[in-house]
Amino acid sequence: MKPSLFLAVVPAVAAHTPDFKTSEAGNPFVDGLYADPDNEFYNNQYWVYATSSYEYDKQTYLDAFSSPDLVHWTKHSNVLVAADFKWARRAIWAPAPIWRNGKYYLYFGANDIQTNSELGGIGVGISDQPQGPYKDALGKPLIGQYYNGAQPIDQDVFIDDDGQAYIYYGGHGHANVAKLNRDMVTMGTLDDGTSYKEITPENYVEGPQMMKRNGTYYLFWSEGGWGGPDYAVSYGMSKSPTGPFKRLAKILEQDTSVASGSGHNGVIHVPNTDIYYIVYHRHPLGENVDANDRHLAYDRLYFNADGTIRPVRMLVHDNFNDGNMIGWTTYGGSWNTKKNALNAGNSAGGKALLNTNFGDVDFSADIEIPSGNGGDAGLVFRASNLALETDAYDGYYAGISTSGKLVLGKAQSGSWTQLASVTADIVPGKTYRVRVAAKKNAISVFAGDSTTAQLHVLDGTFARGMNGVRVFQTDAVFDNVKVEHLS
Repeated sequence: MKPSLFLAVVPAVAAHTPDFKTSEAGNPFVDGLYADPDNEFYNNQYWVYATSSYEYDKQTYLDAFSSPDLVHWTKHSNVLVAADFKWARRAIWAPAPIWRNGKYYLYFGANDIQTNSELGGIGVGISDQPQGPYKDALGKPLIGQYYNGAQPIDQDVFIDDDGQAYIYYGGHGHANVAKLNRDMVTMGTLDDGTSYKEITPENYVEGPQMMKRNGTYYLFWSEGGWGGPDYAVSYGMSKSPTGPFKRLAKILEQDTSVASGSGHNGVIHVPNTDIYYIVYHRHPLGENVDANDRHLAYDRLYFNADGTIRPVRMLVHDNFNDGNMIGWTTYGGSWNTKKNALNAGNSAGGKALLNTNFGDVDFSADIEIPSGNGGDAGLVFRASNLALETDAYDGYYAGISTSGKLVLGKAQSGSWTQLASVTADIVPGKTYRVRVAAKKNAISVFAGDSTTAQLHVLDGTFARGMNGVRVFQTDAVFDNVKVEHLS
């Protein structure tokens, strides 16, 4: 997504080709409260830089994350700190990384200025390495005033194929583009002789992001309120880096089954491929989620034949290849992710749940029950009111047992009701794909390679809820979890 002129010094050759439908090892893909991600590909590593999502006075630093494969991430703390910029004191926002002149640059907004009489705006940090530390390149903001009504925040920096650098930025509902000189720390002049050109598209709020693909310039931006559920990403296309950019569509927005407030994006391009991902922040589900409860996620970007972008699907997958359980909450039992799978110890009903809220759902996982002591393991769905006890949840359960049975039942107010069971070809020590397809009150359960449901019941007790896994009086191994809307 950044120009090929970097290749001679910062090789853009991926050691692996991460061809995923989503973050297959789970979203959020890193732990902690973060927002406003942007990214680069440095020295065969994917780098994501993000705002620390706390109240403004505590936003005094930036962290980064690096990965060779978009699966295993290393945290780099405090790559930039406000104390190294004498004019910056708080609200350190939206880092924008780029490489040039043998140096790494990190652009950021600071102080959340509301008028031209305040000190703050867009600053530039410079370093000899991607993990910093980034020091003040100017001793003052690069852009410290309002132009065309645009608050100097939320910058993105882009270098075109001809070597010309551009900066896109703007809050308070206005977007500007400007040229940067070759030194990357002084402002250039646009072709019309001005320094700042307004390119505000319809519904623009903040967070512009530039990408070029097949000769076309794509401008992404955020709409809605950053702290609310309606935060979203839209885009426009142009044959010029300075626009105009007509709004074409909203491509990323909340999914009430997965997450809300999905916005302020970057775009990850896998080098030498046509594989792109949208990296963004989002809020977890819940009625009392704080505005700063934001987490990093990425999903696949797909293009139509005419270059337009398809709506993004926020998928829920986890193959545990990152060796962690970020995004999962456990209720009893013992759990670990050794050997890149979710291992459950023998427990009287231990559960691990994802914060989802699916109704009509296609939910599946690979399950192995290694012992033969009469226990079972399986999938919990449409669940709520979770607690530690064995049947302490309201929802459905579909599982396989060491006695060779496939069972479907429901737990409610601490009691268990079996809805159906069948003797199946289940052998301890083997792995089986267990799948639930639930649409309204019709629930079907599949196990193994069967394309025909072995169990089918009608029960409308629970309409929607969380998804997860459960064990009962056995060890078990879970892998390749997928939760999607039933089409």
